[in-house]
Formats: sequence, C-alpha cells, structure tokens
Amino acid sequence: QVQLVESGGGLVQAGGSLRLSCAASGRTFSNYAMGWFRQAPGKEREFVAAINWSGGTRYYADSVKGRSTIYRDNTRNTVYLQMNSLKSEDTAVYYCAAVNRLGAPPRIYREYDTWGQGTQVTVSS
Repeated sequence: QVQLVESGGGLVQAGGSLRLSCAASGRTFSNYAMGWFRQAPGKEREFVAAINWSGGTRYYADSVKGRSTIYRDNTRNTVYLQMNSLKSEDTAVYYCAAVNRLGAPPRIYREYDTWGQGTQVTVSS
C-alpha cells in the first residue's frame, strides 16, 4: 500500500494558478488509480479529478473542467493537479487519494482506500 503526501497549496488571488502535487511512497505506484477531492468548511468532500494508472483516462468535476488538469509521472511516483483561473469557490482542503485498480479511476470518494493529509487552497477575491 502507498502513503501519500500532498503539497503545493497556499493563498492565491482569484484568477491565479496553483499546482498541487501528491507524492506516493511504494514501488507499485503505477498500479494505482489516483484522485483529487476537496472539502470546504461545512460541506461534504467532493470529487475534483481522477486519473487511471497510465494517465490515459481522466475525469473532471464540472466545476473545474476546462480550468484544471490532472496528470501523473509514474517515474516520480507523483500525481499533479494544475489549477488555473482559480475562483473563491475553489477554496478548500484538497486531498489526494489512491486505490489499487487498473481500470477506470473512481469518482466516488468511498472507493478510495488511501488518503493524504490534505493541503489548504485559499483563493482571495
């Protein structure tokens, strides 16, 4: 099983960009589907983006589609979430998640079994 550590969060003005990183330990990172989720205060955790083991299948929430890109580097055991044109409603704690699966990446948080500690993204308007 992998362990996940997110980084790259911070404070950014509306319209700005951030790239979140999620570094995974373990030798079998390429067997894992990866996802990004976020949770704002008082709200449920919601899906942001997901990518399959090879990077060939990617899914996005409608709220970030066209503004965000998920990609992975299996040689570095890292998955990234590039977010552009950030809005105040993107403010949340962002979590990286993993599941050992070679098929389509899940978009439901309960289907992931490994989580990072989260990284705070704050967008000021």
